[in-house]
Amino acid sequence: MKHSNRRVFLMQVAAAGSALTAAGAAQAQAPLVNEKDPQAMALGYAADSSKVDAKKFPKHAATQLCSNCTLYTGKAGDAAGPCGIFPGKQVAAKGWCSAYVKKG
Repeated sequence: MKHSNRRVFLMQVAAAGSALTAAGAAQAQAPLVNEKDPQAMALGYAADSSKVDAKKFPKHAATQLCSNCTLYTGKAGDAAGPCGIFPGKQVAAKGWCSAYVKKG
């Protein structure tokens, strides 16, 4: 009887561990910021920095990318990553917004 209970317990622990791992992976895949999102529009966010409206944002430079912004916390080389301006969402590494601050 004891072996059966232990076996059931170990299977439950394994299943719970798998569920936690899957939940962590799902959270790591946060959605990308939608350019039509009101906050994104207010900041002039563009997923492609080369498509920023130069008339509306004259201080934008081609070298300014989310990936080299202080607010971007994604890993180098990733296509997208988290940004402090858009909690719970990811921004494109090649994107840009008016909150850009060059990493020092």
